[in-house]
Amino acid sequence: MKWLVALFAALLLLLQYRVWLSPDGVREVLRLESAVAGQQAENSRLLERNRQLAAEVRDLKQGYAALEERARSDLGMISGNETFYQVVPSASALKPPDRSAQRGAAARE
Repeated sequence: MKWLVALFAALLLLLQYRVWLSPDGVREVLRLESAVAGQQAENSRLLERNRQLAAEVRDLKQGYAALEERARSDLGMISGNETFYQVVPSASALKPPDRSAQRGAAARE
């Protein structure tokens, strides 16, 4: 009877070793679960991107509004009945502020 108990105890220890300490045990299962969760997050992000691209393609194929918006933003095009104005900042707006005048005022205070 003692031998049978010892055999079962040894078998139990061997099985516990395989579950907890072997390379294909619990640690590997946890690593694979985290990898699956990361891949599912990436898949959902890519699925949303695909939906947006499909909607953009559909808009470009069906209507001229999306095509016109794309031409205006990407290519800088204007319509035939529009006037283009370009605002150029003055030289004083581009010049950095004079720091010496600010330091003198701060020193007087």
